[in-house]
Amino acid sequence: MRLHVGCAMWTHRSWQGRFLPHPLPAHERLRAYAGWCTAVEGNTTFYATPTRETVTSWARQTDPAFRFVLKLPKVVTHERRLAGADEDLRVFLDAIEPLGPRAHALWVQLPASFGHTDVPALARFLRGLPTDHRYAVEVRHPAFFDDARAARTLEGALDAVGAEWVPFDTTAFFRTPPTSDAERDAWSRKPRTPLRSRALTDRPIVRYLGRDDPARTVEGWQPWLDVMVGWLREGRSPTMFVHTPDNADAPDLARRFHDEVRARLPEVEPLPEPIPVGPSTLF
Repeated sequence: MRLHVGCAMWTHRSWQGRFLPHPLPAHERLRAYAGWCTAVEGNTTFYATPTRETVTSWARQTDPAFRFVLKLPKVVTHERRLAGADEDLRVFLDAIEPLGPRAHALWVQLPASFGHTDVPALARFLRGLPTDHRYAVEVRHPAFFDDARAARTLEGALDAVGAEWVPFDTTAFFRTPPTSDAERDAWSRKPRTPLRSRALTDRPIVRYLGRDDPARTVEGWQPWLDVMVGWLREGRSPTMFVHTPDNADAPDLARRFHDEVRARLPEVEPLPEPIPVGPSTLF
């Protein structure tokens, strides 16, 4: 019984000397992160497709059971809106091939303007994708959350190809006004999407945004504990990504979420032991 947890990135300035050894070469940081978490969001692939050599390094630093949820390039999802980007998609798929089973799901994050009338385009796109990958779709248009018919239409398109609907839970974040610069920045950029906790596949993926105050982040994720325990008991293998506006404590929070689920369900496999972090140095 396995619950994977992770963050939005595998390196962050504030983690050095706290969660990751410091100094540490850039090509070793993913290995150190993988001692804390068992999954990571591949947000950088949205902006640029990495080289195969870079991806080979990612594979070398992680166990085959480690999960990458890799975002499709922006040119495919936002600029071309899933049409006429075959070559960009081919280059991306070729680049990530060295990950093998670590490429847990390819993440189709769609713009907020992509509404229920665009679902046929999404369905065509998904049907044309290689079947040797899993796919996960994140939508932000209000209709998918407010209109039951729109939600059913989307679920039908996803069910037809075994794709998952990825919720981005920002409800705890938007519950009270921001109190830090990072929170104020996130307040203006993050989507205000309602809570959704329905899984379509045996590998659900959740993105959760808390607050910079760890106690408030923990308070906000309480509903997800019951959801995760229920999914695990059903035989599903979920992945939970914990975000905060500054992400300063994200690796520790991700492990804490895993600990809280495991306290309720001891059969869940434990996380790996982090690489020891030595004293911080300026040199």
